[in-house]
Amino acid sequence: MKILHKNDEQFSEEFNALLARGAMDIDGVTATVKGLLDEIRTEGNAALRSHISRFDRWEPSSDELLAVSVDSMEKAYHAIDPKLREALHLAYDRIERYHQKLMPKSWLDFEKSGNILGQKVTAVDRAGLYIPGGKAAYPSSLLMNAIPAIVAGVEEIVVCTPAPEGELNELLLAACHLCKVTKVFKVGGASAIGAMAYGTETIPKVDVITGPGNIFVATAKKLVYGEVNIDMIAGPSEIGILADKSARADFVAIDLLSQAEHDEMASSILITTDATLASEVLEEIEKFLGNLSREEIARKSIEERGAIIVTQTMDEAVALMNQIAPEHLEVMTQNPMELLSDIKHAGAIFLGTYTPEPIGDYVAGPNHTLPTGGTAKFYSPLSVDHFLKRSSIISMSQQGINEIGEACALIANTEGLTAHELSVRVRLEE
Repeated sequence: MKILHKNDEQFSEEFNALLARGAMDIDGVTATVKGLLDEIRTEGNAALRSHISRFDRWEPSSDELLAVSVDSMEKAYHAIDPKLREALHLAYDRIERYHQKLMPKSWLDFEKSGNILGQKVTAVDRAGLYIPGGKAAYPSSLLMNAIPAIVAGVEEIVVCTPAPEGELNELLLAACHLCKVTKVFKVGGASAIGAMAYGTETIPKVDVITGPGNIFVATAKKLVYGEVNIDMIAGPSEIGILADKSARADFVAIDLLSQAEHDEMASSILITTDATLASEVLEEIEKFLGNLSREEIARKSIEERGAIIVTQTMDEAVALMNQIAPEHLEVMTQNPMELLSDIKHAGAIFLGTYTPEPIGDYVAGPNHTLPTGGTAKFYSPLSVDHFLKRSSIISMSQQGINEIGEACALIANTEGLTAHELSVRVRLEE
């Protein structure tokens, strides 16, 4: 892991390399994914079974085997440790409460002329959730995708998740039962995205697809966008930390590693005004690495894609972090709230010494499905908005169209659209 100093001559070149962290070569797999999607669209379940045999190493003998029974989900829910079940309920309640606060409202505005303008907010009919992992799946991914859809009022939720060798993670099934999801299918990768986008004999076509995945899933989502809506194109996980001399080196170190352990492509970047802290964090990272269950992954990530940047001032540090626009941003400074107004680009912002990123992954309440790779400059976290659509409402009275109709007809005439013009003029009173 490198320590970079902003005033070094080679800093700009090294910083630009950091900005390209974890970039996915989507174009490199586009042809492969397009072929898989075309097979799903034309062959349906037959293609699904072929893909499952090829990628997940099991062969469903019938279409029915693609679906997970409601009974098995209920059984998994009751079989898990009571303390874990209680933890899932705690997470559910907090995530639900937070997303309820995000719900927009329909509204009507009545003008004096009798005109009515407004907005009607309605949920999509059916949402498709992609939950990665198979045996390694985490229930948090299901909660974070399903609960916003539930709060938004989506009528039907469809879940697709890979099942290597035909097996699924019991905690994921338990979370599905908790969320009252009844349509779960053992299908993963680009095939699952295609199935939800186009529909098959077993898997219904959805209106929006959300959820993270590997490069094949991300590419598939990009290709089906327009056929359905999607949440975002998510890449490898990342964390940025702003810290001054008040920060604890061990806290900073383990928080950097909390993202590095996701995969080798994850990015962990500390920007600090204190050179002593930078050195201490390096030492603490080495101490922690030997005790991690995913040491090899974390070590490769932190060594190849991790960095510590030392700046002269906190203003410089914040400006650099805004350029990075990290998925997760921790602020471990003496007065973190003072920096909040200057932070412009981050998926989620964690303020203070006792707010580690993992608390947001599971139980804090805000969504953990976040923009990556600098896309926090224009994308937002997954929320109820991804499962909603807005319809404009317009109602004109005779008085109202008399007042503004002439302006409308004039603009239409200028654009050469005479039917538009006459559509208004025939309604105007002489």
